[in-house]
Parts: sequence; C-alpha cells; structure tokens
Amino acid sequence: MSAPDRILHTEKDWQSQLRNVLTSRDRLLRELHLSPADVSPTYGSDENFPLKVPVSFVRRMRRGNPRDPLLLQVLSTHDEDLEVPGYARDPLDENSDTIPRRGIIHKYQGRALLIVSGACAVHCRYCFRRHFPYQENRNSLKQWHDALHYIRSNHSIEEVILSGGDPLSVTDNHLHQLIADIAAIPHVKRLRIHTRLPVVIPARVTDSLLNAIAHQELQIVMVLHCNHANEIDTAVVAAIDALLQRRITVLNQAVLLRNINDSVDAQLALHRRLFASGVQPYYLHLLDKVHGAAHFDVPEKTARNIMQSLTAQLPGYMVPKLAREVPGEHSKRVL
Repeated sequence: MSAPDRILHTEKDWQSQLRNVLTSRDRLLRELHLSPADVSPTYGSDENFPLKVPVSFVRRMRRGNPRDPLLLQVLSTHDEDLEVPGYARDPLDENSDTIPRRGIIHKYQGRALLIVSGACAVHCRYCFRRHFPYQENRNSLKQWHDALHYIRSNHSIEEVILSGGDPLSVTDNHLHQLIADIAAIPHVKRLRIHTRLPVVIPARVTDSLLNAIAHQELQIVMVLHCNHANEIDTAVVAAIDALLQRRITVLNQAVLLRNINDSVDAQLALHRRLFASGVQPYYLHLLDKVHGAAHFDVPEKTARNIMQSLTAQLPGYMVPKLAREVPGEHSKRVL
C-alpha cells in the first residue's frame, strides 16, 4: 500500500474486530493448543481487570508455545494477586492535584493530557492505569467543554496529548470534533495520540480516521505502544505506512518486561523492525510499579546493560531512551 486511498477498511471492520475478543482464559489457551498446566496451575483474579484480547492479536501468537511473548502480555496469572511492597494502585500519583478538571492530567510544563476513553482493545497485564478511576473522569459534552476551556485559558500549553484507555477506541466523529476544537485553540501547536490500537487491530487505521486526525493547524504525532517484534505483521506495516503518508510522525514506546523482551536479541529485533516499518524508537520504559504487575519488573542494572548493548550494535537514531517516570518530577527521568 503506497497511499492512503488504498485503505479498504471501514469503521464497521475495526469495530467488528473490537467486539471479537477473548475474555476467557480457558478459551484463549484452547485457541493456542495449550492446557492450564502448560502455563500456570492457578489463575489470577480477573474481577477488577478482566482478561481481554482481540482474536486478530491472538492470531500472531505461536500455537503450542506457553512462553509466547504476546501471550504473556495478556494472560492473567496468580502473581497479580500478590501484595508486593512498593507497588501501588496509583504508581504515578495521577489521582492527586495533577487532575485540574475531569478528564485532564496536567503534570508537565507545556503539555496537557486528555483521558478520551477508558476503553482499550486489549488489557495488557502490566498496565499502569489498570486501577485508574475512569468512571470519575468520563466527560459529558458539557464537561468536555470545561476541559477544553482549561486548555484554552492556559497559554503555556502548546501540546495536547490524547490518552486513555485508548483514545482511538472512540468513533471517528468523536475524534473529528474533539481535534477540531483543539486545533481552534491558537496556542496549541501539536497533538500527540498515544495508542496501541494500530498495532493490536491495524484495521483501525481507516480513511475516516486519517481524515479525523490529520489537521493542517496542528503537527500530529502518534505514539504507538509495541513491545515485541512479533507484534508487527504486514497489516501493522500497512497501517503505519498510511499514517506516514498523511505526514503524521510515528514514534514508539515500549515497556521492558521480564521474560518477554528483556534480552538484547529481543530489543534489537524490535527496534530494527520498528525502524524498517518507518517508526522512530522513542522510549523504552522501566515498569511503572503498579499493583498486580511486579512479576514483569526488570532490575535497572539489567536494563542499563541491555541499553549498552543496543548502543553498541545500533545507530543512534534507532536506540530508544531508557526512562522511568517518577511522581512529582517535571519530566520523565532518562537513565
């Protein structure tokens, strides 16, 4: 695909895939020709953060492999129920005075983040917002006007970040109106969209979406969330190409995850594959210490050693920044 007018997906296509999800651990394992004994004899509690993974993503997992790196990102286990010192339900202290209005998080100078939706296409087990009070930040039309008024009245805000959940889980009409309202604010120069949907369900990138987000008054940056090279198939590459054709800057941030991508080979493969697809590596995050995700944590020393090897083997433009987010600091801490 060489131009956006070659996109054949429609809004109905991606919404159908969004509904075609697995929410049963047993069914997920059956699809992969695995038994419960192959992975973990005891289940995690899905009551507050249910298992959810689109069939389109499951098809990229390797059948019969209990250590598949895509499977391990979504499979609930008993480790999530353990109380581990230092792990909290709000690891980045987002439920404090960083929320000046419903649906807005304002932590860093010059940037404000809008919680567009609490919904995601996939429930990643390490998600730092798995306990976030989305219901308390779901805005009505009037409350959205109030949130945008906050941005309009704060002239230091040059960049608006759409986040969630996944901001691309809402309709194109919703996005079109929201982005048009943001573009009408003179001091906002950039719009950044943090999303996993073009990776998990690449059919989400439609002509309608591109028309909704590509705005001549704003520089548009899309930050994908891809953790492993196996997530990038031909459909994902085509979706990325369509974004690039509309002059949308495409970056990637990944999370360093134990037994999933915490090796030099895995990181080399990921960043080579990203760059070959037209994506600029951005951040490699150390895990945010959220309750239920301690089993994914990678020691900082191991992370630094991996980064040293990446720096030695890749050109500088293909090496992400190793970073940790620390509550109360004015920016991410680059290690």
